[in-house]
Amino acid sequence: MGPVSPQVWKSTGKLADGRDIIYFDEAPDLGRAAVPDTRPLPPQPGPGADPDAGLRWDALRGEWVVIAAQRQDRTFLPPPGECPLDPSRPGRPTEIPAPGYDVVVFENRFPSLRGAGHWPPGADTAASSASFAERPVPPTDHGQTGGVPGRPPFGRCEVVCFTADHDASFASLTPRRARTVVEAWADRTAELGALDGIAQVYCFENRGEEIGVTLHHPHGQIYGFPFITPRTATMLGQAAGYAERTGRNLFDDLLAGEIAEGTRVVTSNQHWTAFVPAAARWPFEVLLFPARRVPDIPALSDGERAAFCDIYLDVLRRLDALFGRPLPYIAAWHQAPAEVAGGRSEFGLHLQVLTVRRAPGKLKYLAGTESGMGVWINDILPEEAALRLREAG
Repeated sequence: MGPVSPQVWKSTGKLADGRDIIYFDEAPDLGRAAVPDTRPLPPQPGPGADPDAGLRWDALRGEWVVIAAQRQDRTFLPPPGECPLDPSRPGRPTEIPAPGYDVVVFENRFPSLRGAGHWPPGADTAASSASFAERPVPPTDHGQTGGVPGRPPFGRCEVVCFTADHDASFASLTPRRARTVVEAWADRTAELGALDGIAQVYCFENRGEEIGVTLHHPHGQIYGFPFITPRTATMLGQAAGYAERTGRNLFDDLLAGEIAEGTRVVTSNQHWTAFVPAAARWPFEVLLFPARRVPDIPALSDGERAAFCDIYLDVLRRLDALFGRPLPYIAAWHQAPAEVAGGRSEFGLHLQVLTVRRAPGKLKYLAGTESGMGVWINDILPEEAALRLREAG
């Protein structure tokens, strides 16, 4: 156990099936990690143990697809009083053995990717004859180009519980608790990014049944991918091309342009600017950029972390105020991969928050042009969306 910041203490324990659980407490020496998990759970399998799970290469798109058929049996919208993310109580053990917590992170019991931190990438020789590092990306042999499973689902999936209060939301957190979540994100980004075989760490939150959440308890997730994700690869390519053409940084110029234009800025403070992007794809979509370009969450200073909590809580509350009801959303952290050609310092950390609701009782669906062709059509003018979010404050 030890401090990860002057206000947050970290302690690590084990769940009954061998998964890691990490408590981020707002006071020292609470002993939560020492509370045993009394459930009779079987050990977690290795990354290549399930024949219905794996990574398949989409040769037409040049992207990896995760096949996780085993997740069909995961917990789905349990009734009140049976949430696995609540603290344990006598007679009802949950995923969190302690009787209370501030912020807690644990390995997902039903992960899409598994094994990082427990097995090296090439440990399961029955499923993969070589490690991720040894195999070319994309695969070059003829069989894999047809989508045949070429690799086990190696990686890591973690759950982040923002509070023990089942009926809360991130928007209802205090700045102090939001800061504890930020410290957990920073710690896990650094820890997972250092694991053998992990190429990119992705912190995110899904909120609302319209998004597809299966548990209502306020929580997010962290994925450690064994490859650079398509969205990030595209941004890296765009930034590299922009630098070659102009000699400038794309992330810096994008932020400066939005501040200068001003019509799409929702709110700002000394360290952060929240704006609706000019080419927003979603009805209400907000990007939060730090004033100082950094590659990832661990690189944020103490002042930048505190200022983020203030502006993020403000943005979430504006979103909820739009239609007078909690808004379903996805919050996605875009961070630099573990290794980037040209250096990680050229990447610009930012948070994307988007909602699928376009009006009361109406959702944005990915229909023919979006799903079929990847061409997005937005029903709301980005400048109008920004104006409505400013007024919602």
